[in-house]
Amino acid sequence: MRAGLAALGIFIGTSTVIWLVAMGEGVSYRAQQQILELGARNVIVRTKEPNAGSEEDANSRVKTYGLLRADFRRIVENIPNISRAIPMRELKFELRLDDRTADTKLVGCTEDYLELNRLEIARGRWLSTRDRGEKVIVLANDTAKRLFPYENPIGRTIWVGSEFYTVIGQTRDRTASAAIGGSLDSRDYNLDAYIPIKTLRQRVGDLVMKRVGGGQGWNFVGEDVELSQITVEVEDIENVDETAQIIETLLGKYHEKEDYAVVVPRELLRQAERTRTMFNVLLVVIAGISLLVGGIGIMNIMLATVTERTREIGIRRALGARRSDIIGQFLTEAVVLTASGGLAGVLFGLSVGPIFHLAKNAVLLYSPDALPPIVHELEPRITLWSVLLSLGISLGVGMLFGVYPARKAAYLDPIEALRHE
Repeated sequence: MRAGLAALGIFIGTSTVIWLVAMGEGVSYRAQQQILELGARNVIVRTKEPNAGSEEDANSRVKTYGLLRADFRRIVENIPNISRAIPMRELKFELRLDDRTADTKLVGCTEDYLELNRLEIARGRWLSTRDRGEKVIVLANDTAKRLFPYENPIGRTIWVGSEFYTVIGQTRDRTASAAIGGSLDSRDYNLDAYIPIKTLRQRVGDLVMKRVGGGQGWNFVGEDVELSQITVEVEDIENVDETAQIIETLLGKYHEKEDYAVVVPRELLRQAERTRTMFNVLLVVIAGISLLVGGIGIMNIMLATVTERTREIGIRRALGARRSDIIGQFLTEAVVLTASGGLAGVLFGLSVGPIFHLAKNAVLLYSPDALPPIVHELEPRITLWSVLLSLGISLGVGMLFGVYPARKAAYLDPIEALRHE
């Protein structure tokens, strides 16, 4: 029983390493998947207003800058390893219906924009290829509620500027995204309105004039911008940085002014990997302490065994056993104890997945709302290194904490050992 309790300490420590690392890997994997969904494989090329480079630029009433449709074609035709490229143009616009208005971002986009930004359709449908050039519009959740607080907007017509557009869809409520690490801007998708990018070009145009000033008079200034953003999705995440450099080099040949910015959100994934590494180190330290406690238990058992078997040790020495034989005997016993506890711990640790799901289903059966949403998505992931590490540590603990009792037994005086009662 005493030996079993000592092995139990190693069993608990070994299984703890595997369980904690499996849960940590599961949380980390889910976090990285969410970051991938945010666009870790994307290279985002944005239009930005350049600094006034000359007096002519500063005094000009119309500023021409930013990404061009020709840039989009160059990227698609010349850069390999991209799965898709999505152009987008957005403007601040007022939508009207009778006496109700909504200030929105009017987004000219393609069919892939829905999947790219993880939007969902609540009513109607999303833009399709047959809508290119047509006066159709999809309203975001809050935009739709401002114009149609008590009605179904599908099929209705609204004023977009000076023209009527037919509402074909409404998106679901979407939590606003926060600015993260300089890669992803904060954005409220609920205040958008979406039309085909070809329609925006034909009906609104690239040149947008606005009135500024007051008091002594009003002035008109304008911006001539073809595209606000190009999102390039790379097939392999390992090629993201290289693709970004190629895009910068390609655009640099055709833009005299610095009127664009290339952003790589992959830094989010790097941060997630660093967080996973730190988390795993913490878990291994905690589990290592458990193994250390188990090792001390092994040493205590072995020391007690030496005391109880002193006479046996004396008889063996008197019959010709060498000190190395005694050390080997007690060291072997310590390693057998730790190895048996370690192997049992590994077998129990490998069952983390079925046990976790069984416990989760049992809790959900009696109380469906008892678990937070993240637990529903969590999937333990056993790693080979955690199994080998836990087993290696358990064997190492047996060797380390078995040496002192073994040496103490080997260096007992045979005569004194034989006299021991």
